[in-house]
Amino acid sequence: MKLLRPSRLVLVLLCAMYFLTYIDRVNVSTAAAGFGKDFHFNNAEIGTVFGAFGISYLLFQVIGGWVSDRFGVRRTLIVCGIVWAVATILTGFAMGFWTLIAARVLLGFGEGATFPAATAAMARWVSKDKRGLAQGITHSAARIGNAVAPGIVVLLMTTYGWRASFYATGAFSLLWVILWSLTFTEHPKDHPRITAEELRVLPAPVPRAAALPWGRLFMRMLPVTIVYFCYGWTLWLFLSWIPQYFLHSFSLDLKKSAMFASSVFLAGVVGDTLGGVVTDRILVRTGSVRIARSYMVSVCMGLTLLAMLPMLFTHDLTVSVVCLSAGFFFAEMTIGPMWAIPMDVAAEYAGTASGMMNTGSALAAIVSPILGGWLIDVTGNWELPFVGSMVLMGLGVVLAFRMQPDSKFEVGARAAATVVG
Repeated sequence: MKLLRPSRLVLVLLCAMYFLTYIDRVNVSTAAAGFGKDFHFNNAEIGTVFGAFGISYLLFQVIGGWVSDRFGVRRTLIVCGIVWAVATILTGFAMGFWTLIAARVLLGFGEGATFPAATAAMARWVSKDKRGLAQGITHSAARIGNAVAPGIVVLLMTTYGWRASFYATGAFSLLWVILWSLTFTEHPKDHPRITAEELRVLPAPVPRAAALPWGRLFMRMLPVTIVYFCYGWTLWLFLSWIPQYFLHSFSLDLKKSAMFASSVFLAGVVGDTLGGVVTDRILVRTGSVRIARSYMVSVCMGLTLLAMLPMLFTHDLTVSVVCLSAGFFFAEMTIGPMWAIPMDVAAEYAGTASGMMNTGSALAAIVSPILGGWLIDVTGNWELPFVGSMVLMGLGVVLAFRMQPDSKFEVGARAAATVVG
């Protein structure tokens, strides 16, 4: 059988990582039907378990991005993979509220650096005209993880109990670490199977300043981070509460709620891939990074808001499935252009820059699930948390024009000394 080209193999491995990390972070949403009953949790406590992941995930975004830029993607993801796999397995051993919290916090530390590190790898291993597509495909793999997680967890829960779902997914994560350590090289030129033809289409090694200008890079990425928070609010609300929403709001059984949740997440798979394709085609046709990134993000956020509006006026299962699926589809179309921006703006600091951007989503991962659970407990209204998503998507429509992806980050004369990154 013909082996994959090294650049495609790297993309396949990153897709597998995105798939596994999202199964490992969202399996708790479906498993909550089991441990919530065993430990007698209310919705606010379940939401706190969901949100605990985001605390450490937030803290390790920028640090993890810097670590991958400074010490290399290969070593960073080996260590991170071991940590998130062990944390997933330990979740299955939880004995109550605080042990669940501890396991989720450890998972956040393990997964915090993964996406920034992957972006740093793509900055070297993906050609410039396919950055949006690469981000779209890898995030599609993550959404496939979202889509299959409810079904996998329900199958394991009904057969072996909720703890088994964490043991199994953690074991597969450890297998990925082994494959990654055996096949990935930091730079394309060092791969034993790389060809001169393949090297020609990949980005040339980028000189990196010896001293990272943290303050200026942070200010440059701040508008992007705020927009990504607006997106992240909806993402984490969906990931945390969609399975429980169908289970309780419509009084469905566990299998049917998992089926409807999976249908919503599958819409995101299509949105991720299509968003990556569209942003790259717009870039090729117009030559404008601003149109391909900022304008596209603004339009997709507006369509997300419009898609979810009917939920405010009717409580109907079909309407909810269609609205949530359409909303998630358009929200995920923003992923390709958003994650291409750190590579467009600061390729030499792609890990750190993408880590700064992803702090927006990480902050939303803390607040969104907890506030959602609290609102449900207080009001008994399962649609009310989605109002916040609509408001923030409307804000994102306006703020997306402030991202300026066509303005490259320049290190400046003060950091003239360079090293190859």
